[in-house]
Amino acid sequence: MTKARRLWPIWRGGKNAENGRSRNTGSTATAPSDGPHVKDSKELEECLRVCALHSDRLSAAGTENDRKRTALATKLRHLGTLHASAEPTPESGASPASGTCTNEVFDALLAAGTAALECGDGGDEPALALLISATVLTERGSSRAGWRLRARVLEAAGDEIAAVDAYERYLALTDDDWYGVAPRLAGLRTAVREQEEMLRLLARECPRAEEFVAASASASEVRDVWEEGLRLHEKGDREGAEPRLVGALLAMGRDRHPVGELQNAVGEYLDLRIAAADGDASRLRGLVGHYAEQRRNRMRPPLADPTLGGVDWIGVGELRNLIAGKSICLVANSESLGRGSLGPEIDAYDLVVRFSSYRIDAPATGTRTDLHATAHEHGFNWDRPVTTRMVFGGSAEKWGYSLRERLVPGAQRYVTDDSVRWPLRHLGGVDWDAWPSVPTSGFNTLWLLDFLDVSPALDLFGFDFYESGVHRLPGAMRVPVTSERERTSEKAWVMERAQSVNDTRISLR
Repeated sequence: MTKARRLWPIWRGGKNAENGRSRNTGSTATAPSDGPHVKDSKELEECLRVCALHSDRLSAAGTENDRKRTALATKLRHLGTLHASAEPTPESGASPASGTCTNEVFDALLAAGTAALECGDGGDEPALALLISATVLTERGSSRAGWRLRARVLEAAGDEIAAVDAYERYLALTDDDWYGVAPRLAGLRTAVREQEEMLRLLARECPRAEEFVAASASASEVRDVWEEGLRLHEKGDREGAEPRLVGALLAMGRDRHPVGELQNAVGEYLDLRIAAADGDASRLRGLVGHYAEQRRNRMRPPLADPTLGGVDWIGVGELRNLIAGKSICLVANSESLGRGSLGPEIDAYDLVVRFSSYRIDAPATGTRTDLHATAHEHGFNWDRPVTTRMVFGGSAEKWGYSLRERLVPGAQRYVTDDSVRWPLRHLGGVDWDAWPSVPTSGFNTLWLLDFLDVSPALDLFGFDFYESGVHRLPGAMRVPVTSERERTSEKAWVMERAQSVNDTRISLR
């Protein structure tokens, strides 16, 4: 282990120092309580200490060229500021240093854990995310956000059995599956079953492997058995190699090694078997089938309706034809709109566009939604019937995955394709130097409709850029609003093009 690794606390269940991961993380890394609050938490103090150390390390290393770690550094600094300024609790008079977790500190911990998770592998961030996810559940064992974070962290760490349990705990605590956890959970359950069947088949086909499973009591011993099997295979001693290779695979499954490590080892084993058979994989059909299914379900859970209700995918040209000659209003999720009575006026337009977590209150907002524009990571209103679903995202891979997981069959007639995924960047060619902010769903939509320029009326209702607050679905109220810098940039762009402005409406045409 390097000196940096000594920052991390030793897990109660023991730590596999050879690969830097906690083993059996689902059952030993935390002991969540079911109560809403735990006072004088030593776990919280240790977590905050590690967060502060990691923040210092990021500052010293410099993260200007790494947007994800820059975001993490910002979250960690905010967490430290909140903790330092926390007030003593009235009932105990405890000082902040004793481990009091206020609502603000708890939310900041969740944000920091999510940011650490998004950094991926290649540093200490996975361990930080694991520590934070354990701490938030020790503090508040009934936190939905805490269980979802824990599940995502465990899944990323390769401990899918524990991740399945955490996802189940999350679903038991919520009535609205905004984030599409249920299909993800179904895919993981299927993958776990397929992996178990694959390992059972290997054990039946090679009974001698059991003696090498018993000899693999630690990660280093598993590696030694595997390497010995590879050496014997290279020498042509397949009879000696086979039980060692299979024994190592069975030991990895028994000890719940990270899923990625087991998958890579099984893939290498299959390659050896197929090469030894001169490319004939017919005798491995059952094994290959289980291997393929467990990988497929981890990547993409099964779809009940692969056609998604017969949806049509449309590009820029088809979208232009759909809106040409029609009056369009874009309805913001602002509190000023929610307090008004513009519903009938909004419904009078040919096309009504709403965004992400919009909330319908007929007298104030109107009732119709013809086009729903949303960022791919937001799980709100995908089940509401609309004519067109427009989904934005910077990462093509994540965008495609979200579409597959979130689209509800029959809830839309059209879905915009990859050509409309990131309008400002891809169609407008506006790079990060010219527009440093991440364009919001509202701005991407507005920019695109202005760019197409085929609508006689293009009006904005409730676009006060969150000055009055937000009017959203209840489940989305905790989602942070756009930063002030981004709001300022988008407002300036709108006002430069506005033809008329009054208290309720901004007209661009």
